[in-house]
Amino acid sequence: MIHALTLSGLSLQRGERTLFRGLDFGLKAGEAAALTGANGVGKTSLLRAVAGLMRPEAGEIAFEDGDRNRIDPDHARSREIHLIGHLDGLKGARTARQELGFQCDWLGHTQDGFDDAVQTFGLKPLLDLEVRKLSAGQRRRLALGRLVGSPRALWLLDEPMGPLDARWREAFAGVMKRHLDADGLILAAVHDALPIPTRSLDLGGFA
Repeated sequence: MIHALTLSGLSLQRGERTLFRGLDFGLKAGEAAALTGANGVGKTSLLRAVAGLMRPEAGEIAFEDGDRNRIDPDHARSREIHLIGHLDGLKGARTARQELGFQCDWLGHTQDGFDDAVQTFGLKPLLDLEVRKLSAGQRRRLALGRLVGSPRALWLLDEPMGPLDARWREAFAGVMKRHLDADGLILAAVHDALPIPTRSLDLGGFA
């Protein structure tokens, strides 16, 4: 299980533009970090790089277990990381039940994972509706369901609170707190502060 994420001398480039250089940062079990900075500074790209979807120009992304042993990056990314992007990545023609079931099965789930996700995010009334008929907030709750349905150590979240109303922001705050209490890790790109204690990783830039 991932107990530490370390970024060492990390540089990212998108197209011909360098987003940032020489970034050093560490995150440990039980910690959340708020990734901030101006639009276009590289917040989403950093999440994608940690998830293995973007290759750094330079530097290293490393994962460690509880004994400070290195974890193979491919194993960490395939088994122990969730990435919830700014776009939910849901199939509009599926019902919410089918989509959540697919996500839980594909990512690997606990025996009661599907039911836990439904209860945690209030999805029962939505299960027989096509995803394309859901509101933005409902779609986000459905996407977040995989965090509970298929537990993994490191959550990479891109503006996770954006479409949620006050009720579900409060509920998701509780979900994140429980994850951290269980030695989980959260790295979240945000514009507004998360409703949980966080460290800060500011990439700067201009508005």
